[in-house]
Amino acid sequence: MPLERLQKIIAAAGVASRRTAEKLISSGAVQVNGAVVTELGSKADPETDHVRVNGKLLHGAQRHHYLLLNKPKGYVTTMSDPEKRPTVMDLIRGVKGRVYPVGRLDYASEGLLVLTNDGELAHRLMKAASHVAKTYVVKVAGTPKEEAITKLRAGVSIATDDGKRVKTGPALVRVVKEAANPWYEITLVEGRNRQIRRMFEAVGHHVEKIKRVRYGPLTLDIPPGKFRSLTLKEVEQLKSASMTGAKVSKKSIS
Repeated sequence: MPLERLQKIIAAAGVASRRTAEKLISSGAVQVNGAVVTELGSKADPETDHVRVNGKLLHGAQRHHYLLLNKPKGYVTTMSDPEKRPTVMDLIRGVKGRVYPVGRLDYASEGLLVLTNDGELAHRLMKAASHVAKTYVVKVAGTPKEEAITKLRAGVSIATDDGKRVKTGPALVRVVKEAANPWYEITLVEGRNRQIRRMFEAVGHHVEKIKRVRYGPLTLDIPPGKFRSLTLKEVEQLKSASMTGAKVSKKSIS
């Protein structure tokens, strides 16, 4: 069998996403035939070489699982939590093989989350360049003026986790329920941490509730706390979206 990059072998075995696998390699947690390997370009033969991660021998590629979860608020999107808060993994029962979340929804957010052990697909989906469209419904405090919504559609300056400032890309924004505290539908092709909350804060409004209802070709169609397997068609559509991207038009909708 031809040699493959170590991070790809680790991801195919369902241990971690390819990005996390790269961190494992760099940290010295990976051995090939008993020797620690830290160089990211390193390759191995998954059929003949003995690859260990944190001392555990890999047993080849696992059968891939693809799940859609309706994440309730009050769960963190991690495999474990040092603060002992509930994680999305507490909701996954009866799945043979380990899966892990693709991207994240923060503790107070809810809605559509994809989980898989297909490290190659997870890597492509989490890359900023994938441009997979994500749609949310959002309840905000107070009624934003039209000029504020125009700014959101065009892009606003927000702070990142490391303290830098970036301008968000164009977004589709439309009202879905007019009220003193209205609901909006917003579609992005970015996935920065707490991006929607920071976008509305930039125009003077606090986000009270946020739910992701679409992710690329996938639509939220199950109750909170439940999960289902993706169909073969959905998997192929998701893979296609990760390769080609779902472009969001710059044209505003109202």
